[in-house]
Amino acid sequence: MDPIVVVDVMGGDFAPSVVIDGIMSAVQADQFLHIIAVGLPDAISSLEGVERVTCVGASQVIAMDEHPAHAIRSKKDSSIVVGCKLVKSGDAQGFFSAGSTGAVMAAATLGIGRLKKVSRPVLATVLPAIDTPVILGDIGANADCKPDYLVQFALMMQAYATTVLEVKKPRVRLLNIGEEETKGSQFAQECFALLKESVPHFEGNIEGKEILTSMTDIIVTDGFTGNITLKTLEGTSRIVLDQVKAALTANLFSKLYAAPLAGQVRKLKEEMDPDQFGGAPLLGTKGVVVIGHGSSSALAISNGIQVTATAIRNELTNKVASALSED
Repeated sequence: MDPIVVVDVMGGDFAPSVVIDGIMSAVQADQFLHIIAVGLPDAISSLEGVERVTCVGASQVIAMDEHPAHAIRSKKDSSIVVGCKLVKSGDAQGFFSAGSTGAVMAAATLGIGRLKKVSRPVLATVLPAIDTPVILGDIGANADCKPDYLVQFALMMQAYATTVLEVKKPRVRLLNIGEEETKGSQFAQECFALLKESVPHFEGNIEGKEILTSMTDIIVTDGFTGNITLKTLEGTSRIVLDQVKAALTANLFSKLYAAPLAGQVRKLKEEMDPDQFGGAPLLGTKGVVVIGHGSSSALAISNGIQVTATAIRNELTNKVASALSED
């Protein structure tokens, strides 16, 4: 399949320039990829005539600080809403945006629609763990959850792990305050029981200190806990890397001893860089949707587009639907 990905050119803190650079990089990296670039006419004009890129104008832009539901209702010709409509109509199979996460989720859920049996789509992310990446979800789409939602989240993330990360039998754990089955709140204990009963390769609870140890492939939780966890990890990793850099460049003596370590420090920074994974998939919609970080670089945009294309090629939407039908 030659994937067709809609890209929101107006999405992100540094749009449209980095998005355009990311589009150019993505089409160069994948000779079979087709992109529909959606944005203000002036913003997308430089993409006119680029091979395998089609431009579609939108007269409005949804800002990061706008209320998501109100924005998609009042700005029906925004790049996000128009992009989702193109997936809904069948003109494309996937949508990528580094714009407002809330607006993309709302537009995708309402505009593209949910798969049958999906109570709530799950927003997941790939974390750079010690040996192999770990998928964490939900990370903010659903602050208030029921235990059966987490079962669906786990099954949908397993489909993503198999389809995009090529994990044959993805292991699942529940984020909790202890490893024992009886640990945690009443909600956590009910989730444990349902996950144990309904999800293949469920291996119990996992504590926060073990998130990046690669002892599992998928960590499932509610969106409130997941969002706090993700942002704590992001902030901690940034501070640690900044402190390491400061220590290695504090004076001439430390700089001399730091020189041989420069390559390893650079490699560590690259491995911890979320740009390598491109974005967070919104699983459970009738089309592939990937949401990039607001501060995405051109590399992150390119990688996000390519992840979307990979998911399309491997029929992620059908596999998510199949995983839920077997439940």
